[in-house]
Parts: sequence; C-alpha cells; structure tokens
Amino acid sequence: MKIVLTGSLGNISKPLTEILVKAGHQITLISTDPNKQARIQAMGAQPAIGSIQDLPFLIKTFTGADIVYCMNPLNFTMRDLDAWDSNLDNYIRAIRQTGVKRVIVLSGWIAHLLNSVRPEKKFEALQDVSITFVRPGPFYSNFYHLKDMIRQQRMIVSNYGDEDMVAFVAPEDIAAAIVEEINTPAVAGTKVTYVASEELTCNQAAQIIGEAIGIPDLQWKAIPGEQVKQGLEATGVSPEVAGLLVEMQANMHNGKAQQDYYLNRPVLGKRKLRDFAREYATWYHQN
Repeated sequence: MKIVLTGSLGNISKPLTEILVKAGHQITLISTDPNKQARIQAMGAQPAIGSIQDLPFLIKTFTGADIVYCMNPLNFTMRDLDAWDSNLDNYIRAIRQTGVKRVIVLSGWIAHLLNSVRPEKKFEALQDVSITFVRPGPFYSNFYHLKDMIRQQRMIVSNYGDEDMVAFVAPEDIAAAIVEEINTPAVAGTKVTYVASEELTCNQAAQIIGEAIGIPDLQWKAIPGEQVKQGLEATGVSPEVAGLLVEMQANMHNGKAQQDYYLNRPVLGKRKLRDFAREYATWYHQN
C-alpha cells in the first residue's frame, strides 16, 4: 500500500517507517528538515520535504495515498493555539481534496475530554473516510522535560500525581499499535484505539525513576492547577497554552481520563518503565 506518514524521524515515525518498509509498503515520510532526506531514503522510504502548514504541499503529498497517518504534536513554546489548530484544518482539506479513504490520527487519551481544543471533532466531520484515533497515554519521554524539576526540588509536581493511575506508553509501542491498525481491515466511520505500555500510579512511576537515578524517595505531588499554570507562565509559556496543559492534567487527576480508557483497555505494550528508566538514568547523569 501507499502510505504517507508525518512526524519525520521522530520517536514514533522512525520505527513505524522501518516496520512498514520491511513489510513491503511504499512509504512517503514528511519532514521539514532537508538534512534528513538522505537518512529517510536510506531507510527505503520516499522523503517529502515540506511543512504541514503548507496546504498545496500537503495536497501534493497525500495524492494517491491509500492511508495517511496524521500527527500534530503540541508545541508549548508557541504563543497561541491558532497555528496548531490550523494544521488540523490543513489535514482535513488535504484529505477531502485528494480523496484519501483511510486516516490514522495520533490523538491522546484525554483528547476527547478537552474543551479548549477539539482535535478529534475536526476529523469526525470527514465523510466516507475510515478514521482511527490512536489514543496513547503520557509518553515515558516526558520525564526528560522534568530533569531540572527533579534536580532542584527532588520531586515531581503537577496538577495530577500521588495515587492517580496513568497509562504510560513507550513510543515504540505506539508504532507497533499503528502497524497493527494498518494490518486490520478498515471499518466505516470512526474507531478508537488506546495504547499503553504500563499502568502505574504516579507515585509508583516516581519510585521507579527515582531508584534509577539515585533518588529512591522521589515523589510525585499533585498541586492546584492554578499554581501549575502560574509556574508555566513564569517559564515563558503563554497563558493559553499553559491553560491547555492544566486542563489536560486535570482530566488525569479527576478520573475522567481513566473512565473511557478502562472501557476500551488495550493489551499493554512490551516496553516497561524500568526499561526506560535505565536509559533515562544514563542521560540524567550526563546532562
């Protein structure tokens, strides 16, 4: 099949490309970085160098595809959400104009609960298209962003934590779940696939990370959302984006994220947090 992937050579799209090329699919991988063109070609994929913000480029790249995989990661350095939201609109326009019939969207396990943005609703407006929303939990790699907090405060703080259960996930397991979805016959309309590698309370996760880095009493504390929002804004995050992050975390603390997840519980992936923690510890002590 002709499959178009977004995400360049990121933690999900790189292993996804490798698996799909090996399986004999014709893969086009979108990247904004022309320096990655040779690496993409060496993997056996066709590079498409451009931006998803460029609608004509997206239409050209999607033309003739059997499946497109769409991701639109949130960048917390942006000043507002308009650019992020416009990327979704470009996806919708390109899919409609090119007649792509199967779409796999990287979403998130709280995406359907958000009020400030509604990413899945935009795709649900597509007619005669098979759409799968892949909803992973928080990535293991998020711990990389917590390095300074852990070093300075010797704890993790957010507006979820303590005994809140989180379905953590490794990017490799997300790639495997997308491959499984591609190999599953398409269904009419929309469907949801959750992805998780390990279900842990925040305190359990903190203990695993803490033991690996030499802070065995590391804890993960839940604090009020307004306090988190003020802290984010103090680091330069815009009020709009900070508010979205707090809203996302609130749904993990109030139990709403877990409700639908438990009703559609996936088979857990292979990579566990202790596997990641060993790599994280090496990085933590070198940076």
